[in-house]
Amino acid sequence: MSATNGDTEGPLNRADEVKDLLTAITDLIVPFVAAADQDAATKHTGQGLRVEGGVPRTALVEHLPPKKLEGILQSELEITEHAAGRDGLVALVESVLKYSVNTWDQGFLDKLYASTNAVGLVSELLLATLNTNVHVYQVSPVLTLVEKRTTKYLASLFNLPAATSGGISQPGGSASNSTAIVIARNTLYPETKTEGNGTYKFTIFTSAHGHYSVEKAANLFGLGSKNVISVPVDDAGRIIPADFERLVKESKARGETPLLLNATAGTTVHGSFDPFAELAPICARHNLWFHIDGSWGGPVIFSHAHAATRLAGAELADSITINPHKMLGVPVTCSFLLGKDMNLFYRALTLPAGYLFHIAPGASVDDIYDLADLTPQCGRRADSLKFFLALRYYGSEYFSKLVANGFDNAEYLLALLKANGNFVTISPEPLPCLQVCFYYAKGGLLGDDAEANGKATADIANKLISRGFMIDFAPGEKGKFFRVVVNGNTRKGTLDGLVKAIEETAQDL
Repeated sequence: MSATNGDTEGPLNRADEVKDLLTAITDLIVPFVAAADQDAATKHTGQGLRVEGGVPRTALVEHLPPKKLEGILQSELEITEHAAGRDGLVALVESVLKYSVNTWDQGFLDKLYASTNAVGLVSELLLATLNTNVHVYQVSPVLTLVEKRTTKYLASLFNLPAATSGGISQPGGSASNSTAIVIARNTLYPETKTEGNGTYKFTIFTSAHGHYSVEKAANLFGLGSKNVISVPVDDAGRIIPADFERLVKESKARGETPLLLNATAGTTVHGSFDPFAELAPICARHNLWFHIDGSWGGPVIFSHAHAATRLAGAELADSITINPHKMLGVPVTCSFLLGKDMNLFYRALTLPAGYLFHIAPGASVDDIYDLADLTPQCGRRADSLKFFLALRYYGSEYFSKLVANGFDNAEYLLALLKANGNFVTISPEPLPCLQVCFYYAKGGLLGDDAEANGKATADIANKLISRGFMIDFAPGEKGKFFRVVVNGNTRKGTLDGLVKAIEETAQDL
């Protein structure tokens, strides 16, 4: 009698391979995180710990020009027919860690996100282990329930209507904002869902300080980026309501169809929050969808003291974007689009596909568990699990304290700069969010040469990297200025060291 396939194919042994690789990679990842922890002890001096090597580097990064890094990694970046195996994988991971920015380092103050945490690493490992798609309930039962529960919880924090509100996870804030535009168009003008824009010339309104994702979405969806109308802001970086309404009326007079206002909770550069309570009635009068891009500042909702003023009126929005992967330390990406009425989301985005979705006709959104029928994407990673695990592990009170501590750190840095005498701060006060914007100006005197000011800023920022600090800069009327982004885990000693490092670097230049 011949042997069956089961007798000849042998054991899989996948679990042993997983254990072996995880052990090897863990032995590299843990020291990577530990290096940032050790480096934190010296940050107050203005100089991170030096790491042995051919060029000056700290735990933060060994920063090299693209072509030079390509040369160093030439063999690691090759794709060949031959297997590199375990040793080749470990060597490649070593190089990735060696030449990447260590966002766990206290000196990483460059972007609107920082490191994740231990539970973040666990959540990513769990998602990779499950490797499933949250498009239909059948293949992702627990993860579907997690997403529905997480979005419902977030919507409740904003006091959106309890009976109908909820949300969907999206692959980033730009995707959330883009989806809001489609939902707005298909809801307010239902025929466009099947017929296209037709004779409508839609216009979208956004803050002069708003994120570029709105123009990008208008480009992608055939609305045209020129039909995104920039609304002037006041000295605090907030949309001026009277100017917004004036621009809407002018758009109507030109025969256009105003569609959506993209208000912002935490602008990218200054962190400003638009006056939502004043903007909502204007949207209602002119039949505009009221969307809030809270990609950066949305998580302020966890701090009641700071949300009371900054997010007042957010409950009036039709949709809200929020990114826990920024202020809350959840792994990138983790973004949600929240809505006051998820039935609108469903009607706007559903596209029956009997081979995939098995939803009963006339079902309410509460009974819909095949989540991809609520979203533009069919392939959907379970990013909501990362935030849900963090909520369960830390508790919501942790995030409240994290946000509050972030504001305290930002105010601390602002006070340091103002007391120093060699800086000119340009952030609105009190600080609307967690970034602090300023120029280095010896003796507090900033010259009128914008090009020279900008060059000084860029040169200092570049030189700071070798000292273990990474900060960004943005264009301004008097030249490029520093934009430092703190977070709830930033140490005040780190901020002391940053100010010292900027001064010393400026003197060296």
